[in-house]
Amino acid sequence: MSEKVLVIDDEETTVQLIGILLERKGYEVIKAYRAEEGLRKAYRYQPDIVLLDIMMPDMDGWEVCKRLREMSDVPIIFLTALDEGKNVVRGLELGADDYITKPYDNDELVARVKAHLRRSPRPSISDELVFNNGDFRINFMNREVYVRNEVRHLTPKEFNLLGVLVRNAGRVVTRNELVTQAWGEEYGDAIDSLKLYIHYLRQKIEINPNQPDYILTSRGVGYRFANR
Repeated sequence: MSEKVLVIDDEETTVQLIGILLERKGYEVIKAYRAEEGLRKAYRYQPDIVLLDIMMPDMDGWEVCKRLREMSDVPIIFLTALDEGKNVVRGLELGADDYITKPYDNDELVARVKAHLRRSPRPSISDELVFNNGDFRINFMNREVYVRNEVRHLTPKEFNLLGVLVRNAGRVVTRNELVTQAWGEEYGDAIDSLKLYIHYLRQKIEINPNQPDYILTSRGVGYRFANR
């Protein structure tokens, strides 16, 4: 069965061109030309990934991203003409997994879609790993994380990062190694984004993000998940 890509953009030409590009690569493309239409189709078709514009007349992409995150952990890639750094940060903070600015390169767009679709952490020997006498649990089969028996909701990109750290618990993982293992070789230059995502993870899983118990920094090298 083909993987499903939902494209939400009010520019009909853009949607049609992306559709042709991805369909030639074997994907099933679901097209939506309005934000509300995109949300309805996301609920109905359960896409494997969403490409989302920001500037739309009926509802902006920021709000669409928030609503999608309330219903799903589907990977979301913003595809927009807004290229200021503050917009990239806002998109990531809302739960998007990537941000591509228009005009985009076709090969890069396809590569990033492929990367997000395949970055599900490979199951470890155990589907669930437990740390700190049960205070921290991560289930790879269900893609769930519990801290003190409370579920912590992570985006796919955050879960993939955490998965790499957990599988290497007790060992320092370099920044480059962490990015490429979690997100793919295509993201080898995304080191600057890593610090932001580590911040997001700490906010979600640490009792005190300013004094983390689990995700520890090795200055100048990378990060280590404390094997407690």
